[in-house]
Amino acid sequence: MRYYTRLILSGSDPMSSSKVSIFDSLASAYDTWFDQEGKLIFASEVEALKQVLPLLPKPWIELGLGSGRFAQALGIAVGLDPSSELLNMAKNRGISVFLGRGEEAPFKDNVFGTVFLIVTLCFVDSPERILSEAARFLRDEGKVVLGLILRESPWGQLYQIKKEMRHRFYRYATFYSYVEVDMLLKQTGFSAEKVISTLFQNPSKVNHIEVPQQGFSRDAGFTVVLASKSSSRR
Repeated sequence: MRYYTRLILSGSDPMSSSKVSIFDSLASAYDTWFDQEGKLIFASEVEALKQVLPLLPKPWIELGLGSGRFAQALGIAVGLDPSSELLNMAKNRGISVFLGRGEEAPFKDNVFGTVFLIVTLCFVDSPERILSEAARFLRDEGKVVLGLILRESPWGQLYQIKKEMRHRFYRYATFYSYVEVDMLLKQTGFSAEKVISTLFQNPSKVNHIEVPQQGFSRDAGFTVVLASKSSSRR
């Protein structure tokens, strides 16, 4: 924790915030999902994310850390999240945690090698703002890794229905298309360089861990996009 504390902007407290996250009251249900109905889904998503790990410069950080499930599985040492309840779980999983929102990250410029945003863009107020912040505190050779449920996929369409039915989680989500995500990356100084797809099973009938596929597919329930800072931002 001492190393990462040095990365905080002067005057910031890694565990102070005046705002309450919508996920504070849902923290237990959120974390339990990974051990129950989401177990095979999570495992497939992790396998897809692992495909890009050898390409990523360190140190790594996850924005939208949640309870630390992905960070623990992928070896991400530090994370930021607006939910103090979820961060307590992540801390117990060995992650160095910071309380805050990715749109206003408390980090100095040019300090991280890779930023992970795993099922996070759909829950933030401004995806453009959080990507701009990521570009700010990434080093020149920095990368961003997005884990996405895309709107055009069967999974995205299902979750959109759940959103309209006021689902406890997805009522707060906004799902984006692949074209929209690519445009957001370009607007914030990134260029996509690799895409991995997984979760081709029916959302209601997931019965095995999938082998991820290279490239974009609108039939995939989970899409990983690896992007790098464009030369114009350096």
